[in-house]
Amino acid sequence: MKSSIKPGSKKVPLKAPGLLLVCAVIFSTALAQTTTISSPDKTVSVTVELKSGLLGYRVSHHAVEVIRQSRLGIETSSGDLSSGLAWLSESPVSMVKDRYELVTGKQRLVTYQANKKVIRVAGKGQVLLDLVLQVSNDGVAFRYKISRPGKDSIRVLRELTNFTLDTSARGFLQPMQVAKTGFEQTNPAYEDNYRQDIPAGTPSPSGAGWVYPALFRSGSNWILLTEAALNRNYCATRLINEPGSATYTVGFPDPREVIAADGLLPLSKGTLLTPWRVIVIGGLSDVVSSTLGTDVAEPAIRMDRSFVHPGVASWSWIMSKDDSIVYSEQKRYIDFAADMHWKYCLVDANWDRQIGYDRMGELAAYAASKNVGLLAWYNSAGSWNTVKMTPKDRMLTHESRMQEFARIKKMGIRGVKIDFFGGDGRSVIAYYIDILEDAAKAGIMVNFHGATLPRGWSRTYPHLVTAEAVKGFEMVTFNQSDADREANHSTMLPFTRNVFDPMDFTSMNLYRIGSRVQRKTTSAFELATSVVFLSGIQHYAESPDGMSHVSPRVKDYLRQLPVQWDESRFLQGYPGKLVVLARRSGKKWYIAAMNGENENKTINIDLAAFKGKTAVLYNDGAEPLSFTVESLPISSSSSVRLKPSGGFVIVVE
Repeated sequence: MKSSIKPGSKKVPLKAPGLLLVCAVIFSTALAQTTTISSPDKTVSVTVELKSGLLGYRVSHHAVEVIRQSRLGIETSSGDLSSGLAWLSESPVSMVKDRYELVTGKQRLVTYQANKKVIRVAGKGQVLLDLVLQVSNDGVAFRYKISRPGKDSIRVLRELTNFTLDTSARGFLQPMQVAKTGFEQTNPAYEDNYRQDIPAGTPSPSGAGWVYPALFRSGSNWILLTEAALNRNYCATRLINEPGSATYTVGFPDPREVIAADGLLPLSKGTLLTPWRVIVIGGLSDVVSSTLGTDVAEPAIRMDRSFVHPGVASWSWIMSKDDSIVYSEQKRYIDFAADMHWKYCLVDANWDRQIGYDRMGELAAYAASKNVGLLAWYNSAGSWNTVKMTPKDRMLTHESRMQEFARIKKMGIRGVKIDFFGGDGRSVIAYYIDILEDAAKAGIMVNFHGATLPRGWSRTYPHLVTAEAVKGFEMVTFNQSDADREANHSTMLPFTRNVFDPMDFTSMNLYRIGSRVQRKTTSAFELATSVVFLSGIQHYAESPDGMSHVSPRVKDYLRQLPVQWDESRFLQGYPGKLVVLARRSGKKWYIAAMNGENENKTINIDLAAFKGKTAVLYNDGAEPLSFTVESLPISSSSSVRLKPSGGFVIVVE
């Protein structure tokens, strides 16, 4: 690995005293300095350059530049680390190796390998910035570590980090929602549709930027941008671009996205770590198969994991809404879960008023007798929203959380769904982490709704079994327009939102929606979501009445469906048009396809590659809402038809 750095410049001490640091700044800002680091297999390379006091980078894949010359740097209240910078040192390349287990995700055991380099630069005010780079075979991750002498706080005012794409690139992007809009002022909640195949540089229609993960196609390469390892000292960010510009800059939240005074901007004492900026590069298979967003997340906290059990939940609200949260109906849904061999039943909003704590305890005991665990809904509460649903105000402080967690744990409640956060400021992020830390101590699983993107938290906090942060099936039940685009929207998510983080889409309605809305996807499409979508707890959008219309063989499939996967393979597809995935649990493979378009398709699959003895196909029947179940020959390639907005599942064992 070659560098154009002068030999003498590497001898600057990492903790240079003031006079020497000033001399280094004066000397090195006049020089252009460059270094390159490559992935272990040499397919991905990053070049970092300091020129005229400005730090920048570019990324290549198979010698093709996919991220053009882009800015690095950050502005803090303690000093400007975006201009007038001096190169102090660069570390030798070191190898990072990691192996970890995911409770939820595309594979249970994950290995990670990357080459690492740390570049140290200095700005004015004796503030030091370390640029930490890790380059793996599927992409690049980098973050800043900011240090200054003493114990003074470091406040970040602005990030200059950006990603410049080729002007011919096309984007698959979701607009960030505007703060304090939507239901009871609860936005942003990451609940919009993706704008698909749009020219790079298209302005966000909301004016608030674009959410992560952000997908781009540039020539033969696909690029997925996100962030990971978000901690309590930083805010969640988004991508901002000027109209017509293919440069996307890391942007901070709206000032209204806070739950405490002075709670917006990143702030830390002594040393500050930013989230990792993550760039996945390659073909669509590389993007869908990548674990880079969890590879660089913080390792799992030390905790007793014995209470964390993935599973499937019945849920009355999705079909029957608020009036269903009564004792008798919840008992019926407990029976439903027991009959389907599902582990959980979710009791939604207002249970404290419409059922009450005492009778909720009775329900939990009844559920336990059926080998079903109860999950309970909570309002995040506080002044940041006007939602009146209850219980509320129970999560606001450490004392009230621990008291409530102890109370419901004693009642037999296994997990909580906490809703309506509406913000990405530092204080909101700290609130999420406070809840997760307290829930870990109390032995309570967590599901965040009306929430931010988890950004790798499911690795760090294994009891975070799922999170919404998606325009999910509830919107299909509300609006015909969302039902009309469900197939297209759903086939975007495996390439974006669900690549790294569990997603509580609350899918799989096999019969009919209990409203005037007519579902446009087929029943086999809905069945395929049980394999394609990843969530530690799947809350299926089906009722006992609806399931009574489903064939016994499909019900048996759902009773035996795994909730954790050992391996996943991307077989074919295109964002918004088609997805075909295979997931393995033990020795059994589940191959699922979803057609995002309103046209017939034929999918060819080599079943012999999965080395099973039998294959059973679950596909759409001739009549609406019906299924066919048939055996397929295992020794040859099979051609399987896909109806418009249709799907199928093949089980190979």
